[in-house]
Amino acid sequence: MDTPTAPRTPEDPEAKGVRLRDPGPGELGWIVQRHGALYAAEYGWNAEFEGLVARIVADFAEDHDPYLERVWIAELDGRPVGSVMCVREDDAPGTARLRLLLVDPEGRGRGIGGLLVDTVVAFARSVGYRELVLWTNDVLTDARELYLRAGFTLVAERPHRSYGVSLIGQDWRLPLQDGSPR
Repeated sequence: MDTPTAPRTPEDPEAKGVRLRDPGPGELGWIVQRHGALYAAEYGWNAEFEGLVARIVADFAEDHDPYLERVWIAELDGRPVGSVMCVREDDAPGTARLRLLLVDPEGRGRGIGGLLVDTVVAFARSVGYRELVLWTNDVLTDARELYLRAGFTLVAERPHRSYGVSLIGQDWRLPLQDGSPR
């Protein structure tokens, strides 16, 4: 397994010109729209996926703890090109969940995905979460490589049929504090 690397910052050469910031007006909607459009175009997923993303974003917008939960927009040349969320797991105290990682095609190959993942990991550690979890699908190979690089471990896989296609869902986990169970 690869070892985790130090978190990247916007000053790093591979993330040059990228700024991470809070979402502005309309950009939570952008997260939903870009997920729906990109996953339909790249993986053939139907509107069921866009509905899931819309629910996740709406739940965050309606009720979140700004100290423990955040959304980041990656901006390049004044335009959003990526996003990610860190939310608490209500049924698992001390656990945060990385959600809705996305890098638009025009932002890919610039280190933005790694910067977004590293930012969530650093944030989750800084506010005292004991572990960070995420759920993804095996077809999202580029994202899985980012999770491995950040030190996440694959802990479970299950086939499912969702979004109009057959997939293998994956649960990943990253202990954030010494002594956290693996």
